Amino acid sequence: MNRRSELHRRPVRVVALGGGTGLSAVLSALKQHVPLRGRQGTGFPISSLTAVVTVTDDGGSSGRLRREYRVLPPGDIRNCMVALSKDEHLLGKLFQYRFPSGRGLAGHSFGNLFMTALSNITGDFPKAVRVSAEVLAIRGQIFPSTAQNVTLEAELEDGTIVAGETKISRSRKRIARVRLVPRRVRPLPEVLAAIREADLILVGPGSLYTSILPNLLVEQVASAMAHAHATRVYIANLMTQPGETEHYSVADHVRAIYRHTKQGLFDFAVINRAPISPRMLRRYSARGAEPVDPSLRELERMGLRYVTGALLKQGEKVRHDQAHLTRLLLDKFVRNG
Repeated sequence: MNRRSELHRRPVRVVALGGGTGLSAVLSALKQHVPLRGRQGTGFPISSLTAVVTVTDDGGSSGRLRREYRVLPPGDIRNCMVALSKDEHLLGKLFQYRFPSGRGLAGHSFGNLFMTALSNITGDFPKAVRVSAEVLAIRGQIFPSTAQNVTLEAELEDGTIVAGETKISRSRKRIARVRLVPRRVRPLPEVLAAIREADLILVGPGSLYTSILPNLLVEQVASAMAHAHATRVYIANLMTQPGETEHYSVADHVRAIYRHTKQGLFDFAVINRAPISPRMLRRYSARGAEPVDPSLRELERMGLRYVTGALLKQGEKVRHDQAHLTRLLLDKFVRNG
Protein backbone atom coordinates (compact mmCIF):
# COMPACT_ATOMS: atom_id res chain seq x y z
CA MET A 1 0.00 0.00 0.00
CA ASN A 2 1.26 3.50 -0.80
CA ARG A 3 2.66 5.13 2.29
CA ARG A 4 0.75 8.30 1.41
CA SER A 5 -2.53 6.56 2.13
CA GLU A 6 -1.70 3.91 4.72
CA LEU A 7 -2.47 4.32 8.40
CA HIS A 8 0.62 5.15 10.45
CA ARG A 9 1.04 2.33 12.98
CA ARG A 10 4.40 3.58 14.19
CA PRO A 11 5.97 6.93 15.05
CA VAL A 12 6.61 8.96 11.91
CA ARG A 13 9.59 10.81 10.51
CA VAL A 14 8.76 14.46 9.83
CA VAL A 15 10.67 16.91 7.62
CA ALA A 16 9.74 20.61 7.69
CA LEU A 17 11.06 23.05 5.05
CA GLY A 18 11.00 26.82 5.28
CA GLY A 19 12.57 29.83 6.91
CA GLY A 20 11.75 32.94 8.87
CA THR A 21 9.40 32.87 11.86
CA GLY A 22 6.95 30.43 10.23
CA LEU A 23 9.26 27.41 10.34
CA SER A 24 10.55 28.04 13.87
CA ALA A 25 6.97 28.39 15.17
CA VAL A 26 5.95 25.04 13.64
CA LEU A 27 9.04 23.34 15.08
CA SER A 28 8.45 24.78 18.53
CA ALA A 29 5.02 23.14 18.70
CA LEU A 30 5.99 19.81 17.08
CA LYS A 31 9.00 19.23 19.34
CA GLN A 32 6.72 18.39 22.26
CA HIS A 33 5.85 15.18 20.41
CA VAL A 34 9.45 14.10 19.72
CA PRO A 35 11.56 12.06 22.18
CA LEU A 36 14.70 13.64 23.57
CA ARG A 37 17.84 13.02 21.55
CA GLY A 38 19.45 9.69 22.37
CA ARG A 39 16.25 8.30 23.91
CA GLN A 40 13.78 6.05 22.19
CA GLY A 41 10.87 7.10 24.40
CA THR A 42 7.46 5.48 24.02
CA GLY A 43 4.20 7.22 23.28
CA PHE A 44 5.72 9.87 21.01
CA PRO A 45 3.93 10.09 17.64
CA ILE A 46 6.99 11.62 15.94
CA SER A 47 10.18 9.55 15.92
CA SER A 48 12.36 12.20 14.24
CA LEU A 49 11.97 15.84 13.26
CA THR A 50 14.22 17.44 10.64
CA ALA A 51 14.23 21.10 9.65
CA VAL A 52 15.54 22.19 6.24
CA VAL A 53 16.25 25.91 6.37
CA THR A 54 16.70 28.49 3.62
CA VAL A 55 20.06 30.30 3.50
CA THR A 56 19.35 33.39 1.37
CA ASP A 57 18.87 35.92 4.19
CA ASP A 58 21.04 38.99 3.63
CA GLY A 59 19.60 41.47 6.14
CA GLY A 60 20.29 42.43 9.75
CA SER A 61 22.89 40.58 11.79
CA SER A 62 22.92 37.60 9.42
CA GLY A 63 23.59 39.82 6.42
CA ARG A 64 26.43 41.66 8.16
CA LEU A 65 28.14 38.42 9.18
CA ARG A 66 27.62 36.99 5.74
CA ARG A 67 29.30 39.94 4.07
CA GLU A 68 32.15 40.29 6.58
CA TYR A 69 33.00 36.62 7.18
CA ARG A 70 31.68 34.86 4.06
CA VAL A 71 29.55 32.47 6.11
CA LEU A 72 26.02 31.31 5.45
CA PRO A 73 23.40 33.44 7.21
CA PRO A 74 22.88 31.94 10.68
CA GLY A 75 19.73 33.79 11.80
CA ASP A 76 16.93 31.48 10.60
CA ILE A 77 18.92 28.41 11.65
CA ARG A 78 19.53 29.93 15.09
CA ASN A 79 15.80 30.56 15.52
CA CYS A 80 15.04 26.94 14.59
CA MET A 81 17.62 25.67 17.08
CA VAL A 82 16.11 27.67 19.90
CA ALA A 83 12.63 26.52 18.83
CA LEU A 84 13.74 22.88 19.17
CA SER A 85 15.49 23.43 22.51
CA LYS A 86 13.76 23.67 25.87
CA ASP A 87 12.10 27.07 25.96
CA GLU A 88 13.06 27.68 29.57
CA HIS A 89 16.65 26.58 28.99
CA LEU A 90 19.23 29.27 29.75
CA LEU A 91 21.29 28.38 26.66
CA GLY A 92 18.28 29.00 24.44
CA LYS A 93 17.90 32.48 25.86
CA LEU A 94 21.64 33.02 25.50
CA PHE A 95 21.56 32.13 21.79
CA GLN A 96 18.76 34.66 21.26
CA TYR A 97 20.46 37.42 23.26
CA ARG A 98 20.98 40.46 21.05
CA PHE A 99 23.67 42.98 21.96
CA PRO A 100 21.99 46.39 22.43
CA SER A 101 25.16 48.45 22.00
CA GLY A 102 28.87 48.30 21.32
CA ARG A 103 30.87 49.19 18.23
CA GLY A 104 30.52 46.26 15.83
CA LEU A 105 28.40 44.29 18.33
CA ALA A 106 25.13 46.24 18.38
CA GLY A 107 22.37 44.27 16.67
CA HIS A 108 24.20 40.95 16.63
CA SER A 109 22.79 37.97 18.52
CA PHE A 110 25.07 35.72 20.55
CA GLY A 111 23.91 32.66 18.60
CA ASN A 112 24.82 34.24 15.26
CA LEU A 113 28.31 35.09 16.55
CA PHE A 114 28.72 31.62 18.07
CA MET A 115 27.89 29.84 14.80
CA THR A 116 30.05 32.23 12.78
CA ALA A 117 33.03 31.56 15.06
CA LEU A 118 32.44 27.79 14.87
CA SER A 119 32.13 27.96 11.10
CA ASN A 120 35.47 29.76 10.84
CA ILE A 121 37.17 27.33 13.24
CA THR A 122 35.88 24.20 11.50
CA GLY A 123 35.75 25.63 7.98
CA ASP A 124 32.37 23.90 7.65
CA PHE A 125 29.07 25.70 8.29
CA PRO A 126 26.93 22.51 8.43
CA LYS A 127 29.34 21.14 11.07
CA ALA A 128 28.99 24.39 13.02
CA VAL A 129 25.22 23.89 12.91
CA ARG A 130 25.57 20.30 14.21
CA VAL A 131 27.84 21.35 17.09
CA SER A 132 25.54 24.23 18.03
CA ALA A 133 22.56 21.86 18.00
CA GLU A 134 24.40 19.53 20.36
CA VAL A 135 25.12 22.41 22.73
CA LEU A 136 21.41 23.23 22.84
CA ALA A 137 20.40 19.52 23.06
CA ILE A 138 17.64 20.08 20.52
CA ARG A 139 14.82 17.65 19.80
CA GLY A 140 15.51 17.03 16.15
CA GLN A 141 18.08 17.97 13.56
CA ILE A 142 18.62 21.04 11.41
CA PHE A 143 20.24 21.36 7.99
CA PRO A 144 20.77 24.32 5.70
CA SER A 145 19.31 23.42 2.31
CA THR A 146 22.75 23.97 0.78
CA ALA A 147 26.27 24.72 2.02
CA GLN A 148 26.89 27.07 -0.91
CA ASN A 149 26.78 30.84 -0.55
CA VAL A 150 23.73 31.65 -2.67
CA THR A 151 21.87 34.84 -3.52
CA LEU A 152 18.17 35.10 -4.24
CA GLU A 153 17.25 37.02 -7.38
CA ALA A 154 13.77 38.10 -8.48
CA GLU A 155 12.38 39.10 -11.83
CA LEU A 156 9.50 41.50 -11.32
CA GLU A 157 6.43 41.66 -13.54
CA ASP A 158 7.79 44.74 -15.34
CA GLY A 159 11.05 42.94 -16.15
CA THR A 160 13.14 44.58 -13.43
CA ILE A 161 15.72 42.30 -11.79
CA VAL A 162 16.17 42.64 -8.03
CA ALA A 163 19.00 40.84 -6.23
CA GLY A 164 18.97 40.00 -2.52
CA GLU A 165 16.24 38.79 -0.19
CA THR A 166 15.97 42.11 1.65
CA LYS A 167 15.47 44.16 -1.52
CA ILE A 168 12.98 41.61 -2.85
CA SER A 169 10.95 41.78 0.37
CA ARG A 170 10.86 45.57 0.19
CA SER A 171 9.77 45.68 -3.43
CA ARG A 172 6.12 46.55 -3.91
CA LYS A 173 5.95 45.31 -7.49
CA ARG A 174 4.49 41.91 -8.34
CA ILE A 175 7.06 39.12 -8.61
CA ALA A 176 7.09 37.05 -11.78
CA ARG A 177 9.83 34.61 -10.85
CA VAL A 178 12.69 34.00 -8.41
CA ARG A 179 15.92 32.06 -8.89
CA LEU A 180 19.15 31.28 -7.08
CA VAL A 181 22.54 32.64 -8.09
CA PRO A 182 24.49 30.57 -8.96
CA ARG A 183 21.77 28.59 -10.76
CA ARG A 184 23.18 25.10 -10.13
CA VAL A 185 23.30 24.62 -6.36
CA ARG A 186 24.19 21.38 -4.60
CA PRO A 187 21.98 20.27 -1.71
CA LEU A 188 23.35 18.66 1.42
CA PRO A 189 23.21 14.84 1.06
CA GLU A 190 21.58 14.73 4.51
CA VAL A 191 18.71 16.86 3.22
CA LEU A 192 17.98 14.48 0.34
CA ALA A 193 18.25 11.47 2.66
CA ALA A 194 15.82 13.01 5.17
CA ILE A 195 13.30 13.73 2.40
CA ARG A 196 13.59 10.19 0.99
CA GLU A 197 13.07 8.62 4.42
CA ALA A 198 10.27 10.94 5.58
CA ASP A 199 6.70 9.88 6.29
CA LEU A 200 5.41 13.46 6.41
CA ILE A 201 6.86 16.56 4.69
CA LEU A 202 5.63 20.00 5.75
CA VAL A 203 6.18 23.18 3.74
CA GLY A 204 5.21 26.55 5.23
CA PRO A 205 3.87 28.77 6.52
CA GLY A 206 6.20 31.54 5.47
CA SER A 207 6.97 34.14 2.84
CA LEU A 208 6.35 32.45 -0.51
CA TYR A 209 9.22 33.88 -2.54
CA THR A 210 11.81 34.51 0.19
CA SER A 211 11.32 31.65 2.68
CA ILE A 212 9.55 28.77 0.91
CA LEU A 213 10.81 28.75 -2.67
CA PRO A 214 14.56 29.22 -1.96
CA ASN A 215 14.66 25.72 -0.43
CA LEU A 216 12.79 24.17 -3.35
CA LEU A 217 15.01 25.91 -5.91
CA VAL A 218 18.07 24.04 -4.63
CA GLU A 219 18.79 21.43 -7.26
CA GLN A 220 17.34 17.98 -6.48
CA VAL A 221 15.35 19.10 -3.41
CA ALA A 222 12.04 19.54 -5.25
CA SER A 223 12.74 16.40 -7.29
CA ALA A 224 13.43 14.37 -4.14
CA MET A 225 10.20 15.68 -2.66
CA ALA A 226 8.24 14.87 -5.84
CA HIS A 227 9.42 11.25 -5.68
CA ALA A 228 9.16 10.85 -1.90
CA HIS A 229 6.75 8.32 -0.43
CA ALA A 230 5.81 10.82 2.30
CA THR A 231 2.54 12.69 2.61
CA ARG A 232 3.41 16.20 1.41
CA VAL A 233 1.55 19.06 3.06
CA TYR A 234 1.50 22.76 2.28
CA ILE A 235 0.53 24.91 5.29
CA ALA A 236 -1.10 28.01 3.83
CA ASN A 237 -0.34 31.52 5.03
CA LEU A 238 -3.01 33.48 6.85
CA MET A 239 -2.39 36.89 5.28
CA THR A 240 -1.05 38.18 1.97
CA GLN A 241 2.16 40.21 1.88
CA PRO A 242 2.24 43.62 0.18
CA GLY A 243 4.02 43.35 -3.14
CA GLU A 244 5.24 39.78 -2.68
CA THR A 245 1.84 38.04 -2.65
CA GLU A 246 -0.69 40.84 -2.97
CA HIS A 247 -4.20 39.44 -3.63
CA TYR A 248 -2.84 35.86 -3.74
CA SER A 249 -5.20 33.02 -2.87
CA VAL A 250 -4.06 29.64 -1.53
CA ALA A 251 -4.31 28.31 -5.08
CA ASP A 252 -2.12 31.20 -6.31
CA HIS A 253 0.54 30.29 -3.75
CA VAL A 254 0.48 26.65 -4.82
CA ARG A 255 0.56 27.52 -8.52
CA ALA A 256 3.59 29.75 -7.96
CA ILE A 257 5.41 26.87 -6.24
CA TYR A 258 4.47 24.48 -9.05
CA ARG A 259 5.58 26.99 -11.69
CA HIS A 260 9.03 27.09 -10.09
CA THR A 261 9.29 23.37 -9.33
CA LYS A 262 6.98 20.54 -10.35
CA GLN A 263 3.24 20.06 -10.75
CA GLY A 264 1.59 17.96 -8.08
CA LEU A 265 4.26 18.55 -5.45
CA PHE A 266 1.69 18.51 -2.62
CA ASP A 267 -0.91 15.98 -1.51
CA PHE A 268 -2.75 18.31 0.88
CA ALA A 269 -3.10 21.98 1.81
CA VAL A 270 -3.85 23.00 5.39
CA ILE A 271 -6.03 26.12 5.49
CA ASN A 272 -7.42 28.33 8.25
CA ARG A 273 -11.20 28.72 8.36
CA ALA A 274 -11.51 31.01 11.41
CA PRO A 275 -12.56 34.61 10.68
CA ILE A 276 -10.31 37.57 11.43
CA SER A 277 -11.68 40.36 13.59
CA PRO A 278 -12.73 43.63 11.90
CA ARG A 279 -10.13 45.51 13.96
CA MET A 280 -7.29 43.30 12.65
CA LEU A 281 -8.67 43.46 9.11
CA ARG A 282 -8.51 47.26 9.23
CA ARG A 283 -4.99 47.20 10.65
CA TYR A 284 -3.69 44.86 7.94
CA SER A 285 -5.62 46.59 5.18
CA ALA A 286 -3.83 49.84 6.04
CA ARG A 287 -0.56 48.01 5.28
CA GLY A 288 -1.85 46.57 2.02
CA ALA A 289 -2.46 43.03 3.36
CA GLU A 290 -5.61 40.91 3.47
CA PRO A 291 -6.63 37.37 4.47
CA VAL A 292 -5.51 34.72 2.00
CA ASP A 293 -8.57 33.49 0.08
CA PRO A 294 -8.96 29.70 0.67
CA SER A 295 -9.98 29.23 -3.01
CA LEU A 296 -11.25 25.72 -2.22
CA ARG A 297 -12.93 25.15 -5.60
CA GLU A 298 -9.74 26.09 -7.43
CA LEU A 299 -7.78 23.64 -5.29
CA GLU A 300 -10.30 20.93 -6.14
CA ARG A 301 -9.89 21.66 -9.84
CA MET A 302 -6.12 21.38 -9.35
CA GLY A 303 -6.62 17.96 -7.75
CA LEU A 304 -5.21 19.13 -4.40
CA ARG A 305 -6.96 17.85 -1.29
CA TYR A 306 -7.27 20.19 1.67
CA VAL A 307 -7.94 20.19 5.41
CA THR A 308 -9.38 23.23 7.18
CA GLY A 309 -9.36 24.16 10.84
CA ALA A 310 -9.71 27.06 13.26
CA LEU A 311 -6.00 27.85 13.15
CA LEU A 312 -6.03 31.57 13.92
CA LYS A 313 -4.52 33.35 16.92
CA GLN A 314 -4.98 37.11 17.16
CA GLY A 315 -2.87 39.41 19.30
CA GLU A 316 -0.77 42.30 18.12
CA LYS A 317 -0.39 40.30 14.90
CA VAL A 318 -2.30 37.54 13.17
CA ARG A 319 -0.51 34.24 13.71
CA HIS A 320 -1.23 30.52 13.44
CA ASP A 321 -2.44 29.02 16.70
CA GLN A 322 0.40 26.54 17.07
CA ALA A 323 -1.46 24.26 19.49
CA HIS A 324 -4.43 23.94 17.11
CA LEU A 325 -2.21 23.57 14.04
CA THR A 326 -0.14 20.85 15.68
CA ARG A 327 -3.24 18.98 16.82
CA LEU A 328 -4.63 19.09 13.28
CA LEU A 329 -1.35 17.87 11.76
CA LEU A 330 -1.08 15.01 14.26
CA ASP A 331 -4.73 13.97 13.95
CA LYS A 332 -4.92 14.13 10.15
CA PHE A 333 -1.46 13.06 9.01
CA VAL A 334 0.22 11.21 11.85
CA ARG A 335 -2.24 9.31 14.02
CA ASN A 336 -4.67 8.59 11.18
CA GLY A 337 -2.28 8.60 8.21
